Amino acid sequence: MWTFYFTQLIHVLPLFLKGIWMTVAVSALSLTIGTIIGICTGIIRGGRNKTLRRIFSIYIDFVRGTPFLVQLFIVFFIFPEWGIQLEAFSAAIIGLSVYAGAYICEIVVAGIESVPKGQIEAATALGHTRYQQLRYIIFPQALQVALPSLVGQYVLLIKDTSVVSAIGVTDVTRVGWLTVQRIPEGLMVFGLVGLLYFAVCYPLIKLSNILEARLSKQILKL
Repeated sequence: MWTFYFTQLIHVLPLFLKGIWMTVAVSALSLTIGTIIGICTGIIRGGRNKTLRRIFSIYIDFVRGTPFLVQLFIVFFIFPEWGIQLEAFSAAIIGLSVYAGAYICEIVVAGIESVPKGQIEAATALGHTRYQQLRYIIFPQALQVALPSLVGQYVLLIKDTSVVSAIGVTDVTRVGWLTVQRIPEGLMVFGLVGLLYFAVCYPLIKLSNILEARLSKQILKL
């Protein structure tokens, strides 16, 4: 029986490859947009404008205080009632980007706050602009602190893409659900799904270790 199921699984393997490609595409776009959102909001939250800090605090608290599935349903089902029609893929990108941006923002803020204030005060005294402080002093050191958490968040986001199958995005998780209806051997089917997720996440973790080591050498040269 296992041989029969395995043969059936081989036949639908191209569908799993398409599914993992969709997962990678959704993850890559969401990570890019979410990182931009997170860095921008992180800089603002780490700034001195109290009004903007409070506004973005509401955004962070809402995202972190509600389930991602609920946020995704709001984008996919509620936005059309406001006249904003979105396909499942677009809704998934928006939902994941906003979700990731909130968590990345907190990571960026923590990294910025880890930089000794004396260095920032010294840079200000030397006449460096805020941009110069961020580029040459704050970001290189903040990134070293934030990198492990940031990569961890990236890995979590890749795994969270499985939720977008609930709105019809044909990612690898949805392919698994559709396949298990034809091949009633859940361990084999979702074992393959888990293996594909691992194949995507593991290189990212290894890349993080390499980048962190190189960044540490750069910091020592400063």
